[in-house]
Amino acid sequence: MKSFIKEFREFISRGSVMDLAVGVIIGGAFQSIINSLVNDIIMPIITLITGGIDFSNWFIALDGSHYTTLAAAQEAGASTLNYGVFITAVINFLLMAVVIFAIIKSMNKFAEIAKRKKEAEEAAEPAPEPTAEEKLLTEIRDLLKNQK
Repeated sequence: MKSFIKEFREFISRGSVMDLAVGVIIGGAFQSIINSLVNDIIMPIITLITGGIDFSNWFIALDGSHYTTLAAAQEAGASTLNYGVFITAVINFLLMAVVIFAIIKSMNKFAEIAKRKKEAEEAAEPAPEPTAEEKLLTEIRDLLKNQK
């Protein structure tokens, strides 16, 4: 039991595990922002464009009855297939993927710009002055070439 606890302590104290935990926490917070973007901004626009279609009320009541809203069906205790909620979840996922793609793309662009800037600075630096020893060796080499 002691070795298990020791191994677990080593595992949990690794930097990568902590990085993963931070990523999960930030991802959860980011998901709430995306949910708000979809539910509060994008879905109302889609509803306006489509003439009042509300995905959240797209469902099939499995008991065969007809309900006007999903809330009414759930209040009646009916089992429902909520495909409108699924469509909203797919839109959430796609938006999350687009946002993450944009973030990674911009990070890569900034990294590339920084790399080019560093390469340009290194290229602009003049070659260092040869040491006295290098100068002497160059003179010896030149003298030996001239003797032949």
